[in-house]
Amino acid sequence: MRDWWLRTLLVLQRPHPVFVALRESTPQSLGDRSEPVLAIVLLAGIAGVLSTSAAGHLMDNPNAYDAIEVLVWAFIAGSIYGGFAFWAIGGLLARSSKALGSEGTWRRSRHIVAFAAVPIALSLVLWPVKLALYGGDLFRRGGSDAGTGDHVFSALLLVFVAWSAALLVIGVRAVHGWTWGRALAACTLAIVTPVVLGLALSLLR
Repeated sequence: MRDWWLRTLLVLQRPHPVFVALRESTPQSLGDRSEPVLAIVLLAGIAGVLSTSAAGHLMDNPNAYDAIEVLVWAFIAGSIYGGFAFWAIGGLLARSSKALGSEGTWRRSRHIVAFAAVPIALSLVLWPVKLALYGGDLFRRGGSDAGTGDHVFSALLLVFVAWSAALLVIGVRAVHGWTWGRALAACTLAIVTPVVLGLALSLLR
């Protein structure tokens, strides 16, 4: 299990051997990486919900959430959000990979998605800085975080998301031994679908 916790960090520097290790499908290997996968999914989910417009309105009125309740909300909503994304995107990746000739399992596709999401989980490091600069205004409409600061942190978040998307392509290529083009084609459905849904939801708000 310790090896898989180390690989969770190593995927940020040397992703290829980490994803190659996902080829191992023995019960021992699957069990050893279950806890790192769960941690990544939870942290990435929390990072995801904290970036939504819903999080930005939690303290809008006097009867709104306090700091402890925001933490509880982030944990619960992040668990749901991360779990859903893990299964849904993993399913999309499994289907597109199978269409291109993969014989891998849905579980392996989910694990590829999980380790590719490490940069999104890592984006939580931005929050201590944001809280130091803006405090509770991060959870209020039109707070001091609006404007240039918001744009800068949004751009940084996009960097982490793009990093994860790149790791997903690297992961599919490493696991299957495919060409870059074939790996990118397999990842397109898994990457584009959440982006399109996110844009659609943002337009509906």
